[in-house]
Amino acid sequence: MILLVIVTLYPFLNTIVVSFNAGNDTIRGGLYLWPRDFTLQNYKAVFASGTIYNAFLISVARTVLSTLLNIFLTTMLAYTLSRRDYIFRRLITTIFVLTMYFNAGLIPGYFLMKDLHLINSFWVYVLPSLVSAFNLIVIRTYIYTIPESLIESAKIDGAGDFRIFWKIIFPLCKPVLATIALFVAVGAWNSWFDAFLYTSSRQELSTLQYELMKLLSSSMNANSNPSVANGIGAEHSTQVTPISIRAAVTIVASVPILLVYPFMQKYFVVGLNVGSVKE
Repeated sequence: MILLVIVTLYPFLNTIVVSFNAGNDTIRGGLYLWPRDFTLQNYKAVFASGTIYNAFLISVARTVLSTLLNIFLTTMLAYTLSRRDYIFRRLITTIFVLTMYFNAGLIPGYFLMKDLHLINSFWVYVLPSLVSAFNLIVIRTYIYTIPESLIESAKIDGAGDFRIFWKIIFPLCKPVLATIALFVAVGAWNSWFDAFLYTSSRQELSTLQYELMKLLSSSMNANSNPSVANGIGAEHSTQVTPISIRAAVTIVASVPILLVYPFMQKYFVVGLNVGSVKE
């Protein structure tokens, strides 16, 4: 287990070390557990652009809204399709499963967003991800493990479907919902390609990942000078290289999700195991 922990954590620790080490010194190699030439210039280069702060807020808003709406709507649909007296449940389930294997492609998807008037709109980040077929199957499978007697007792007491869902099903699904919420949040937080496709002409709608991607691309494509000194004054003598920028970008993009994970960890294993049981 100690060896497994070392193998798992060392690459991330080494990335932190590189991000705090001077770029010129990093090229020499030999960095392991501690920065050899400590500097903050890599992070100053990342945060030099004033647009990154607004992009961070957009990413946070997108992640929170996408996660909450996806969890709520997908769970409602999963509960509906788990009811054996619902005659269309097999048909609707089949339609959703087909979307996991077939899609229209990039260009038809773009025209669909255009016809829906979602281009250059914040809601293009949220609406297309309201329901996930994979998450639907996982949550529905978990709901099957809830005793049917609980639902029957609630119906005898006069509870309707919405009350049963909100008072019984939703609270009992906390483990699997925490697991799915982590999946959705990580996916929404790390996504940048949709910002490139749909909102690249509006800087105020740019996401953090897209801004970091542009920064990383500019550093990797530098021709005349391998260093990236955007936003760094000439008085700073430490050179920033693409390798050090890449390490700093990785840490900046990873830390927010790492801070959320401990709060969901107690639900994660239970939800993942129970939710993956075959029907």
